[in-house]
Amino acid sequence: MLKYTALGMAALLAAAGCSKSFLDQDIPGRAPLDSYYKTDGDALAATYAAYDFLQAEYNWGWGSPLLVRTLPSDESNAGGNGPADQPHYQALDNFTYESQNQGILWVWRVNYYGIYRSNQVINRVKGETDLQKRLIAEAKALRAYYYFELASLWSDVPLVLQELSPADYTKTPRAPIAEVYGQAAKDLTEAIPVLPLKSALGTADRFRFSKGAAQALLGKIYLYQKKWPEAAAAFNDVIVSGQYGLEPNFADVFGRKGNFGLESVLEVAFSSSKGYDWGNFPWGPFRQIESNIHIELMGPREDYYTKSPNDSLLSGWGFNMPKPKLYNAFVAAGDVVRRRQTLMSEAELVAAGGKWTAPDAWDYEGYLQRKYGSFSTQTTEANGAVAALNFATHYKLIRYADVLLMAAEAYYRAGQEGRAREELKKVRLRAGLPEVSASGAALFNAIVNERFLELAFEGHRFRDLVRWGLAEQELGGLGFKPKKHELFPIPNEDVRVGNLAQNQGYN
Repeated sequence: MLKYTALGMAALLAAAGCSKSFLDQDIPGRAPLDSYYKTDGDALAATYAAYDFLQAEYNWGWGSPLLVRTLPSDESNAGGNGPADQPHYQALDNFTYESQNQGILWVWRVNYYGIYRSNQVINRVKGETDLQKRLIAEAKALRAYYYFELASLWSDVPLVLQELSPADYTKTPRAPIAEVYGQAAKDLTEAIPVLPLKSALGTADRFRFSKGAAQALLGKIYLYQKKWPEAAAAFNDVIVSGQYGLEPNFADVFGRKGNFGLESVLEVAFSSSKGYDWGNFPWGPFRQIESNIHIELMGPREDYYTKSPNDSLLSGWGFNMPKPKLYNAFVAAGDVVRRRQTLMSEAELVAAGGKWTAPDAWDYEGYLQRKYGSFSTQTTEANGAVAALNFATHYKLIRYADVLLMAAEAYYRAGQEGRAREELKKVRLRAGLPEVSASGAALFNAIVNERFLELAFEGHRFRDLVRWGLAEQELGGLGFKPKKHELFPIPNEDVRVGNLAQNQGYN
């Protein structure tokens, strides 16, 4: 779990004032820097604090990085109770967002908070012991992850590697995306030789960056830069390491059995151990939430849904409602295995003995999301706990199937179609589908479609479409405007206070 930070630094900076820029934020629980970072214990606690921001899903209002990356795609509608329910999510779904969008602001901030904490470890821990050296490597990998998130969503962003003086808060411009990706690759290249293999991590440490996780992220950064041979080589390091594999049963990937399992490369854990109820759930400022409240948010709308007798999918608040396009893609591919674990049609719900009573519900088009479903098996009602508030569903930031599909793409782009088909075949066989014999553009299209089916609702589709140049084709009917929506807007607060240039097309 990511909660074990002796610093007591919550994974949220909710009290940051609107008059401050991204570089000028108060850090709750911050210890005096001159007297800290001296011991292994200090370094360990500081590194836990840097990991905390991978878990920041609801710490300053509803600002899930997963949903912010998912809703602009063609996988799902925002949902909820209506167009005024979480308007920042509705705007992401409809491509009506501007620089004041609160979800975009939170994702921007949470990555810079993570970078700030990573920088403290990198720059202040002495590296005098083996543990300290490993923790510095982990912090470099974390900093690379946070910068990848920023660069892939905003392009040029401020590149902050040292603690800034107040005089520099308004004088730190956006660095070119190539420089940002270059620094992230440098951090990972330096970290990889020091990081342990996944198999060397104990049960309590499985959330940490391993060598394979850093190699996979490095490959992804190269892929986004169109450095195909370098990307293929990094992914191959993961593939031949013997540390990872595909879960034989796709259903196990997202259940408790799959937590930090065979397929896990980089994963964020949540816990039901707090046993929250409506009286003690930390809705207020400075939240340090251990459960995954967004799973409740994404459950079928409780006003209209009755689960089937043999299903464990509980009701929720009705966000992230699947589009018919995704369901139809599964049907067209003959993909029953993944479809059943990813989404469900109303007809299937009714056939199993359940019910949906509002065919005209907001953003509902006949389908319910199951991959990150509100399952009773992922929560607790023990000792008065409320199931809705205690989901322990983990998020998979990188999993092995994603690595194989990125490798397939890198090999295809590098002219190694045989190897591309080999990696694609592994993913398809697990889904009960035949291998692909296509070549040329047809092979690329097969990889595109496989990522659509395999990785639905995992926050990859929108960025994939943008980097493939397919966003206007696939999203134009949903409101996507070229030369604008390929990137998110820089939050207005930092345009004004941090003197940052705005991305094209935004107010």
